[in-house]
Amino acid sequence: MESGSPSANASDQPAHGLADVVGTLIALLTLTAPLFVIAHYSSSNAEVFPPRTYQLPVARD
Repeated sequence: MESGSPSANASDQPAHGLADVVGTLIALLTLTAPLFVIAHYSSSNAEVFPPRTYQLPVARD
């Protein structure tokens, strides 16, 4: 390639607006679908157990 010639990539690729929109929709679906699935299947009435406490042994002198 000569130093004065324009880049071949700039003139060879026509604009594909539909491909950009479809790619954006796929990306948004990929990012948001797991959040909706987790929210749908997570239990809202889950039983919450209080934390267990243990008595530490006290050293006697």
